[in-house]
Amino acid sequence: MRVNPVLKWAGGKTQLLPEINKRLPKQFNTYYEPFLGGGALLFSLLPSSAVINDLNSELMNVYKCIKHDTQFIRLLKELDQHQSLHSKSYYYLIRDMDCSPYYKNWRDYERAARTIYLNKTCFNGLYRVNKKGHFNTPIGTEKYKKLYDLDNITNMHEYLKNNNVKILCGSYSSAVKDAKAGDFVYFDPPYDYQDGDGFTSYTTDGFTKENQVELFNLFKELSDKGVYVMLSNNNTDFIRDLYKDYNIGVIYAKRAINHKGDGRGAVEEVIITNYSNS
Repeated sequence: MRVNPVLKWAGGKTQLLPEINKRLPKQFNTYYEPFLGGGALLFSLLPSSAVINDLNSELMNVYKCIKHDTQFIRLLKELDQHQSLHSKSYYYLIRDMDCSPYYKNWRDYERAARTIYLNKTCFNGLYRVNKKGHFNTPIGTEKYKKLYDLDNITNMHEYLKNNNVKILCGSYSSAVKDAKAGDFVYFDPPYDYQDGDGFTSYTTDGFTKENQVELFNLFKELSDKGVYVMLSNNNTDFIRDLYKDYNIGVIYAKRAINHKGDGRGAVEEVIITNYSNS
């Protein structure tokens, strides 16, 4: 069964899967991904036991609805309706729904369909919210073909439904609290930037240098417990110094999402592990 991400997400790992796969532990028990995003690695591995998490509640609601039989069927019907009604005015009508006090009464599958619709039709697939947590990306300039691929999203439904996949929405630290020796944790946090210029607006909160240090301490704690840990980040002096005692591999990635046009293109990233698979 082949499963691809249903959402385009800032920092998505689809293009880097060959590099990541070369650095995977040879075997592991439960897979943990506390910063899930589009889930490229999860859906590449399709582990039978997994704990997935993201702080973005709208994102995790999408996966919960895809997993649930009834919600999934209703989600597809909602997507078909968005597909038929799509226009510039319709886009902004749906986009601004989260500003309405009635939005909190929307059913889960309605919110999930809205998230997928906006992700497929907004500018550059950029999920961005303002300080109030309202989605504020303008409509895209390119035409899209379909909101979803039926075979792919059905395969995702079958995978999530038929395996032991626990879906959480909370802090990255609480998501891995049950990880034990032999499990595998993949951290893909908002990246560090040397000049402070980067995209971290997936939620209303940013990800600071202090947060990077907190994450490093958790990385070390898990490592000391015998958990296999992998982390992706930008190749900055700050990150290399933090993780200097671990295995650091430098790779190149193309990034299409950046709030400054000249920030797009090939960038150096690091993949850090606490183990050697040579």
